[in-house]
Amino acid sequence: MTRKAYIKTYGCQMNEHDTQRMHDMLKEMGYVPAETADEASVILVNTCSVRANPENKVYSFLGTLRPLKARMPDLIVGVAGCVAQQTGETLLDREPLVDFVFGPDNLFRLPEMIEAAKKGERRAWTEWQSWEGPVKEFVPDTWVEQGHVEGSKAYITITKGCNNHCAYCIVPHTRGREVSRSPESILREAHGMIDRGARELWLLGQNVNSYTGGPEYGFYELLDEVSRLDGLLRLRFTSPHPRDWNNRLADLMAERPTICKHLHLPFQAGSDAVLKAMRRRHTLEEYLDKVRYLREKIPAVEISTDLIVGFPGEKEEDFERTLYTLREVRFSQVFPFKYSTRPGTRAASLPDDVSRKEKEDRLARVIALQDKINEEAQEALVGTVQQVLIDGPHPRIPGRWNGRTDGYRSITVVADGLNPGELVDAKVTAARGHWLQADLHRP
Repeated sequence: MTRKAYIKTYGCQMNEHDTQRMHDMLKEMGYVPAETADEASVILVNTCSVRANPENKVYSFLGTLRPLKARMPDLIVGVAGCVAQQTGETLLDREPLVDFVFGPDNLFRLPEMIEAAKKGERRAWTEWQSWEGPVKEFVPDTWVEQGHVEGSKAYITITKGCNNHCAYCIVPHTRGREVSRSPESILREAHGMIDRGARELWLLGQNVNSYTGGPEYGFYELLDEVSRLDGLLRLRFTSPHPRDWNNRLADLMAERPTICKHLHLPFQAGSDAVLKAMRRRHTLEEYLDKVRYLREKIPAVEISTDLIVGFPGEKEEDFERTLYTLREVRFSQVFPFKYSTRPGTRAASLPDDVSRKEKEDRLARVIALQDKINEEAQEALVGTVQQVLIDGPHPRIPGRWNGRTDGYRSITVVADGLNPGELVDAKVTAARGHWLQADLHRP
């Protein structure tokens, strides 16, 4: 009988990438992906604790598994990711249906954990791993050349953890101190992925542009080297920190055709007072200066961002600076969040003095302003020719293909006979919400 495994994923692209790795390890063990949890003999929940909401969703999902576990006592349930690292043994005590929990540092021990669970062991695998040398090869050699390729895209983790300790952020507690892989390991993985059909690579890290591969070798040198690889059409990276972004990187982005003209650059708040309380280590004007230089070099660059409303001490005039920043930069996409206290962070000791109503009002105002900015930006693209990397056919309409522009806008191209991974020119004919529609452009 075929053994099946189901993985429920919450959180960022790092978590999505970790889930892909887990699927690959499960495949090596003889498991195939299950469409639903009901079909599975192994269920894994890959968790995020960066905010309270995704953490609450984890416990809610685990609650739905209780009847299933009651019917299938041999069902193995594991909890992975940041909530697992944060709670450890406490999660096992809270949820008797869970057989094991493990943090990001123990990802590659998944087969060992499943075998232990089959023997009846219940354990928290949350100890931190250690590596020798100036760079840390946290991706085992056996997996470097087996990087997961999804269609024509693939992700490569180049750093893990973070040393910034922003006041609101739990990542240093759940993913540990920042470590970087060697350039040689990253390039081997990139070559292998391109050989297996990847045309777009994403470099991942909690603070990706603080990468250090050795003396005189930083993120600029890595980006330069990866962007030159034969067979690569597009290169993206996420997420950089504004403090570590510089004009030299902007120059490289402008110069190199393979580096996408899209930058996700979180600013979090528009008020210098709030930025200081958040320990972001930059001012708004420093952020805007870097954006202005980038726009000068690449006028069509698309910039997306993260921001938090209702951080402790944020007054109305502080929040108005956030709205000012949205109008000034005109982001292509904004991921706004209401502040929620995270245990163990510096901000947890601050009074959460912005009311829920004020947070919800501010969030609604951000969304309304950004929707207007996005609508205007989408309409401005009608009539332009965009390069589109095709992801695959439209799921419902024959003769249409979905993809992304260089600036990471979603687009549907009307055409026959395209293929995933193909890079085409398309003339935008309409804008509908967050999607563009286009015809294949043949000069």
